[in-house]
Amino acid sequence: MSMGTFALGITEFLIMGILVSLAHDMGVSVAKAGDFITAYASGVCLGAVLMLLFRRMPLKRLVLLLAAVIAIGNALTACAPNYWIMLCSRFISGLPHGAFFGVGAIVARKLAEPGREVAAVSYMIAGMTVATVLGVPLGTFITNNFSWRIAFALVSLAGVLTFIFAHRWVPYLGPLPDNGFKSQFHFLRTLPPWLIFCGVIFAQTGVYCWYSYIDPQLTTVAGFSTDDLSWLMILAGLGMFVGNLVSGRLCNRFKPSAVAAWVMVFGVAVLVLIFLFFDIRWLAVVLMMCGTAVLFGSSSPLQSSIVGYSKGGELLGGACIQIAYNGGNAVAAQIGALVINSGLGYHYVPLSGVPLVALGAVAIFILYFRYEKGRALPV
Repeated sequence: MSMGTFALGITEFLIMGILVSLAHDMGVSVAKAGDFITAYASGVCLGAVLMLLFRRMPLKRLVLLLAAVIAIGNALTACAPNYWIMLCSRFISGLPHGAFFGVGAIVARKLAEPGREVAAVSYMIAGMTVATVLGVPLGTFITNNFSWRIAFALVSLAGVLTFIFAHRWVPYLGPLPDNGFKSQFHFLRTLPPWLIFCGVIFAQTGVYCWYSYIDPQLTTVAGFSTDDLSWLMILAGLGMFVGNLVSGRLCNRFKPSAVAAWVMVFGVAVLVLIFLFFDIRWLAVVLMMCGTAVLFGSSSPLQSSIVGYSKGGELLGGACIQIAYNGGNAVAAQIGALVINSGLGYHYVPLSGVPLVALGAVAIFILYFRYEKGRALPV
């Protein structure tokens, strides 16, 4: 399962660093090549909704289907001869993203030992953090020295390996209980899922206000050279990896909502410190890693929690939280742009995310104190 999120992580993030090469080979402007990112995000959203059509499929078969789409989508990208085929291939590549995370969280929880469900989900999500540490830099290196087509062909191979591994090692898991199409939406009548969605949207948007413009902040505020960005991005990915695994381990001892909420409180402090001290190089590196740790530190607790709070609609709940993450990313870039274009510059970008992350923490603290403190968690 982690191999699948590894492939998805490269599929999502690699293209952002190789747009110039893609634009040149496709014969379009860099701005036009940005449509390839939009197409992927559109596929993520539609794919999450389409999961409702496959709700009666056994979970293992669903994992195999999604792994096959990962492989096919990236194979088409590697072979795309022109702009329109590339656009379609990126859309197809995005279809399994939210669904795979949703199904993966369900599978991980079902296979985990009692009390270690969140840790199991964090191991599944760890594939994406490894992609940011190793996969994306490797894909960028292959693109710069050989061809982006080879990079996406290797991602397609990772999709094939996901299919093989899942077929070999994931035991048979039958379909989830199904009480009809409308029943998939019943969990949305309760407050906890909405608190989780709010926590995700606000916290993700707040931190991504800063992280969306991490490259220019490192060069213009912290004073690093562009040659330093390669190793700095590896450290940023390492922060994501550590944040994800540490929060997953903490959930073995504490309620997931409490862990996620305190991660967000830590995020507020980190963003303020970035605003104050990011011009000190060594401290900028430490704060950057703390900031990226926050990005994934609340991921596994909340991805696992939504499964417990969406009984009867687990597939929809798990997929919708991915829509919340991607929606937050899109909004964050626009907020950061407003701050920059207002004349405040990159220095004030992290400060713009502070109130949003604080609102996310409030939503998750409400979840903890009202529904989880002193109570057994829904399973």
